[in-house]
Amino acid sequence: MPPSDVPTFRVAKKQRFLDFKSTLARDLGYQPEQIRLRPLLVPVDRPRAAVPENDQALTMEVIRDTTMASSTQDLKLYLEILDPEREAEAAESEERQVMIMVKYFNVSDQALSGIGHFWVKEGQRVADLVSLINARMKFPKGSRLKMYEERRPGRIVLMDPNTTFGEAQMLDGDIICFEIEFSDEELEKLGRQHAYLDPVSFYDFLANRVLVRFKPRHTNMAKMIEFDIPLSKTLTYSQMAHLVGKRLHRNPARLRFINSEQGDPHHVVRRRGTVADMIESSDNDSINNILFYELLDLPADDIEANRKVNITWTGAHNREDGNYLFFMPKTASIQDVIDKLMQLSSFITFSKNSTRKIKLFTFHDGQIEKQFSGEELLINVADLENLHATELKTMTTQYDPVAMLKMLQFVKKLSVDGTNYQTWLKTVESILGMTTGKVNLLTSPDQTIGCAEDLIIKQAIAASVDDALVLTVVEAESGMEAFDKIQKRWNSRNKQVIIMKEILQTRFKICDTTADIGSHFQVIKNLAGRLFKSGFELTKESFIGLLFHLSLPRLDIPPFGNISRKIDARPGGAATISNDQLVQLAQTELQKFRKNRKTTSATSNSNPTEPSSSTGKSINRGQQTSKPCHNCSH
Repeated sequence: MPPSDVPTFRVAKKQRFLDFKSTLARDLGYQPEQIRLRPLLVPVDRPRAAVPENDQALTMEVIRDTTMASSTQDLKLYLEILDPEREAEAAESEERQVMIMVKYFNVSDQALSGIGHFWVKEGQRVADLVSLINARMKFPKGSRLKMYEERRPGRIVLMDPNTTFGEAQMLDGDIICFEIEFSDEELEKLGRQHAYLDPVSFYDFLANRVLVRFKPRHTNMAKMIEFDIPLSKTLTYSQMAHLVGKRLHRNPARLRFINSEQGDPHHVVRRRGTVADMIESSDNDSINNILFYELLDLPADDIEANRKVNITWTGAHNREDGNYLFFMPKTASIQDVIDKLMQLSSFITFSKNSTRKIKLFTFHDGQIEKQFSGEELLINVADLENLHATELKTMTTQYDPVAMLKMLQFVKKLSVDGTNYQTWLKTVESILGMTTGKVNLLTSPDQTIGCAEDLIIKQAIAASVDDALVLTVVEAESGMEAFDKIQKRWNSRNKQVIIMKEILQTRFKICDTTADIGSHFQVIKNLAGRLFKSGFELTKESFIGLLFHLSLPRLDIPPFGNISRKIDARPGGAATISNDQLVQLAQTELQKFRKNRKTTSATSNSNPTEPSSSTGKSINRGQQTSKPCHNCSH
């Protein structure tokens, strides 16, 4: 019976129990002497003993306080309908009888239901209960049953049918669960349906049950089916896929699942682990337990071994002339993709006198975001479904400085305070890309810059900065040195660390009665403004990286004092370092530091004694008191 169907009554705390029992019996159509009430004792939730009826003054509050947890206002009672014959037999028998609650696990229906209670003698065997159950359930005579003892909620074990109830230490209200014993052939058939074959596995499901909502990932999917399935958190990926495939009438192998973050699609779920690893919350009724699904044209195993490549061909005139979609192994390189695209050359139109060579790049916000060299492995490329391809042209003419300077006239000059630094950098770098044919000329650490290109960089920067900054550019020995000086003014990691430390150390003086909360907010706002002016762009990646950097001890001395300097020495400074690169840089500096300390320690140990500066006596270094490392102390 669902909890919502259990009869519930509101009674006064001071109401006498016998009055309540009489009212309840009358409402249910019984005489008071035909029923007996047993409180469900906490924490076992078992009806151990009946409420004593020899106390005329016993109140409902007293029963609640002596049987239930002190934190609850509820009183749970089990209603026993008395059998006169059983009562008479019990009165005559000297052997103690035990009231056993019984549940039926229906394997075919995958359902668990209570069938009431049985009175048994302590000396009876567990097997003696089989005939009683068969009679009540109207099973065929001689039906074989398996008995399990529910020792506590979620914990159930198989019982030996030859054990007596006394030997099993069964008490009033203890629970036995049974199932019909199936043949091996029947069990094999049920197993193919991914059914729970015994109460043990079903109880595990109930203990780990979680309701998961499945949604289609793409709104343009043909069948917009959204549904809920109760799953066990211990289910494997394949077991879950089978249940979802059965619901969708699809081959489970051609389903792919995506986990969620705050209700939105996040990452593709790996084909290992359990449901608990896939969902956002372990709460049974959490609204965030959402998995998105995709209907695939190929089995998921094949999809996982390959990457889908989607290429837009822009041709010689930089306009979309076609779209090409195919799958490539994850271990393939970008050059392999280009070779595959060349096989489609009968569909691709090259310009007259073309080199018939192709370059691949990604395009974002109207600008070339990344150009590939060809050596990159597909497994390391994030966005393969937004590739663009065009002819690789050979530059036979010198760059046109006049054309570049004309384009720079439309660029808002870099201000002295650096408020437009990020916009300026993207625009100038885009113009340099069109002039030289190289993407991310200023910020890519892998660029090889020739003398002519360096001159272009210096001219472009000088023409696009405020007059107060021109002298800084002119005095630089090269274009890249000029850019390095400019970007360090507003894109310095060391500056970002200093500002963030100041933010974290700024506290509102609550004990100062003259302190104004609005002024405190303005201080934090100004500091945050300085942080963003320093070139810090707030993303999840950059925020984690900055917090990691701040967590390192003593950033003013080795080993971690070098991190900011090395970041600022990179082309593009702090804006171009990923968290993986940051961790690697910190690891390298730490290894160098530890190696130097080890070398210093070894040198010191080779001369264990030295004369004292004041007394001339020898001092054994091994006996000196060690000092704490300044990097580990706070």
